[in-house]
Amino acid sequence: MTPVGRFSLVLHTHLPWVAHQGTWPVGEEWLHQAFTGSWRRVLRVLETLAEHGFRDVATLGVTPVVAAMLDDAYCLSELHSWAGRWQLRAEELAGRPQLRDLAGHERREAVACLADLEQRWLTGGLSTVLRPLVSAGVIELLSGPATHPFQPLLTERFAAAQLDTGLADAQLRFGRRPAGIWAPECGYAPGMEDFYAAHGVSHFLVDGPAVHGDTGFARPVGDSGVLAFARDLDLSYRIWSARTGYPGGSSYRDFHTFDHASGFRPARVTGTAVPSGAKRPWDRRLASAAVLRDARDFVAAVVRRLTELRDRHGREALVVAAFDTELFGHWWYEGPEFLDAVLRLLPQAGVRLSTLRGAAEAGLVADRIDLPTSSWGAGKDWRVWDNDAVAELNDEISHMQKRLFSILDSRPEGAGRDPARDQLVREAFLLSSSDWAFMVTRDSAADYARQRARQHADRFSCLADAIESGTPAEALAARLRAVDGPFGRLDARDC
Repeated sequence: MTPVGRFSLVLHTHLPWVAHQGTWPVGEEWLHQAFTGSWRRVLRVLETLAEHGFRDVATLGVTPVVAAMLDDAYCLSELHSWAGRWQLRAEELAGRPQLRDLAGHERREAVACLADLEQRWLTGGLSTVLRPLVSAGVIELLSGPATHPFQPLLTERFAAAQLDTGLADAQLRFGRRPAGIWAPECGYAPGMEDFYAAHGVSHFLVDGPAVHGDTGFARPVGDSGVLAFARDLDLSYRIWSARTGYPGGSSYRDFHTFDHASGFRPARVTGTAVPSGAKRPWDRRLASAAVLRDARDFVAAVVRRLTELRDRHGREALVVAAFDTELFGHWWYEGPEFLDAVLRLLPQAGVRLSTLRGAAEAGLVADRIDLPTSSWGAGKDWRVWDNDAVAELNDEISHMQKRLFSILDSRPEGAGRDPARDQLVREAFLLSSSDWAFMVTRDSAADYARQRARQHADRFSCLADAIESGTPAEALAARLRAVDGPFGRLDARDC
């Protein structure tokens, strides 16, 4: 069968650094829910496809800060404890007859998760789980700047330190330096392609409007040779849209109906206008039938899109469907099952699965383009990360960058590695995470975001004061690193 075109699933796996930062309602609980509900389940889908001979299946972005947490002994131990409590909650739920089926399902899932953690994750972390998929060519791995900052608002030197740290960290963990990145928030400013080229990046993601919806091919940006892949919004929104996406189907597990006594979600959507108390119980068989129906509908839409592109351009084209990984499993419980069905059905429909790298190697590249200022946030511009509500935070980050490099540049020539300056860089990285501005702008756990940003700013200032005054800072740096300790190979002399 001659392929009608190619389909690239791109998943973006990210959370800010939450280790030692409280648990509920925000903090480490985010990591526990994202891992158990989504990340681990999506990886199992990819592993199962690999076992059945699939290759070049998907492009998986894992931010360095997530990789650091999922290789961290403390984070993994806390995950194990959380999964154990998950099993206990499921066993307690079995005492409620109307929820006994749900209790059985949740207990089986918890037991499987615990076994997986004990057999693989606790002994090797994400590095050992992901390396086989990368080495076998099942996935292409995307990395990015260390703590996911909004790059267009940074100085070039600080952005370079963030990016080089992130790419080097990925090479250390996974055995190769990723050539592609998920640009944080898909944030772009004209000229960034030259910055990427200078740091060995060959391709990155933008949102569909940045290329005026012409998403069927990768595009060289400017004169750099660096390729931009753009998300197909029409197809992505068949899944992502809060109003019309598949997850809102009546048979799927309802995210917003919560049984506080057990901590589980017992209902199905039933209807968008149905109040929580009137929703019907979740039925896995009904949900599985809906998954297959919607997977077939999505595959048909992909085929139509690729056929239209092939007819228009006279050659094979590409669909890029890009999502936050947590959509599949956390926000949409049946999401991993949907992904599995889609990735199996597409080849049967004449669509070739492809990583972004594979699409570029296959020549699915069109003419060069000059990209505008853009992001994938509201308005497709920078307003989420650059507005009056976060002006003070952005001023803090700007001041921090100036002070950081003043301190780093004051080192005596030939000086050895300095743990205090290393930790100073680490705190600067954590302060500049794009998550804090996003959360404040969207008023989503905004107080937590402000507190986290203030905390890292204060820790940075304490270290900076000690270093500038000549006060021994090693003990303070060690205390801070015990809490904020990602990127152990980070060396301030490289910044």
